[in-house]
Order: sequence, then C-alpha cells, then structure tokens
Amino acid sequence: MSIIKPEIEMVDRSTRSIRYLQHGWPTDLCRWHAHEEYELHLIVETRGKAFVGDYIGDFKAGDLFMTGPNLPHNWITDHVWTEPVQTRDMLVQFSHESVEKLAEGFPEFSQVLRLLHLAQSGIQFEGFNPTFARGHMEAIRDSKGAERILAFIRFLVRLNEHAEKKTLSVTRIVQPEGGSKQARIADVVDFATKNFHETFSVTQAASMAGMTEATFSRNFQAATGHSFVDFLNRIRIGQACGMLYASDDQIISIAQNAGFKNLANFNRHFLKVKGMTPSEYRDTARKDLMPQPKVTS
Repeated sequence: MSIIKPEIEMVDRSTRSIRYLQHGWPTDLCRWHAHEEYELHLIVETRGKAFVGDYIGDFKAGDLFMTGPNLPHNWITDHVWTEPVQTRDMLVQFSHESVEKLAEGFPEFSQVLRLLHLAQSGIQFEGFNPTFARGHMEAIRDSKGAERILAFIRFLVRLNEHAEKKTLSVTRIVQPEGGSKQARIADVVDFATKNFHETFSVTQAASMAGMTEATFSRNFQAATGHSFVDFLNRIRIGQACGMLYASDDQIISIAQNAGFKNLANFNRHFLKVKGMTPSEYRDTARKDLMPQPKVTS
C-alpha cells in the first residue's frame, strides 16, 4: 500500500448510474486505490486502520465513510485478525454528474451537493446508527432499476441530515509520475508500512529515496502531510492498538513488537496520538467490544 501513488480503479457506468459492491477479508479488493466516483463505505466486521488521503485513524464495525473523486483510500484490518471474514465491507459508488443533474431537475435536492463538497476530503459519519446504515445498503443491494436509485437517494438525504460529519484528509494527494521524487518517496512509504516494527531512521529513508535528509523531509511532508517520524510512529501506534485490545500481552512487549525500543517513548507517542494511555485504551476498546446486555422488560 502506498499513500502516494494509489492504484487507479476504472468503474463502468455505461449501463448503471450507481454501483453496489460487498466483499470479505482478506481479499485483493482491499488495496490503496482511487477512482473518479464518490464512494459510500460501511464497515461490517473487524477493526483496523482507515487511510483516506493523508488521514490515518481507527475504524470498527459499523463505521460509515464517504470518499470523494480521486481521493485515495483503504481500510486495513489489524494483523491480530487471523480468521477470514465473509462480509467486511458494503459500498456504493456514484458520480458527481448524476447527483448534479438530479439537483438541476429538483432544486430541493441541491442541498445534498454540500455533502459532496465535504466528501472531497473524506467524511466519517460519526454516531450514524449502523443498523440503519446496513438497512439502507441492503435496500440498494436488493433493488433494481429505478427502485435502486430511489433507495440510494433516501440514503443520501439521511446522510445529509446527519449532524456529526467528521472531515478526514487535510490535503489532496496527487498521483505522481513514475521516477519523480514523490514516486521514490512512495517506495519508502511502502517499505515503512510493511516493516513498521524494524528500526528505520530518516537517514535510511532518505538514502532509500536517493535524497539528502533535508530534501527528503521536505518532500515527504509535502506529499503526505506528516513528517516521516510522525508517520512511522502513527503506523506503529495503530498496530499497537490492535495488540492492546486483542491480547493480554504486557504493554512493554506490545511496544517492542510495534517497533518502539523504549517504553517511555512509546507511552509518550501513544498519548499524543490517541489522547489516552495504552492501559486506558485497552480498557476502553474492550468495553466497546463487549456484547451489550439485553434489556428485559
């Protein structure tokens, strides 16, 4: 996966204006990619890391996202998940042109265009009822022709009315030409993402990219929105989160497995990224994972 040069996906809309997909995990469909269409994306199972443009954050079952045209994205299930999942993702892809023409014909629908504007940076619909979200997705999946379009429009209207919309990516990442500085930085990002647990300094990263440290640092910041050290630490913290809620390993062991050689350094970076200590995160995450008791009358 590269946060610099996503795979470009072509979506055939010659016979249909929207496209519904669902897939399990693991699958080759879970990859860093971009396309011209907007995408509504519901996570059905697992937890992990969401990558949307320059945004890196957590996701869990029930989370709902929207990405805009050509905005790279991927959802990576944490390594602690070892069993295959039949359905991890439900998603709908649609074009700006379709919604814009709808708004031209029906002015009352034009307010939804503001939602699409926000989606240029990616949106997470915080607090949106996951049962309702899945119901809307299933209605789109199970309908055909005009009925599918109506089900899709109903979902868009509900999403536009939802108050808690969190925008994700600060910058827009432009796909570089092969051999450019950004492309060489992309190779470094790929290596760091796959080998986060290994010692990997800025000096080594700059050497891999064939640049001086100053040039590399400047270009990495411009391309990703993060310094190299900050990016690497965020990847490591993300992996540590998966280990914290999925195992009873000691925190010092988790820190080392995530690539931190010093516990104090791990604790400091964890608090900076997550806003809580590793122990607090473990307690909070496990409460989220525990089944809620049924209410009896």
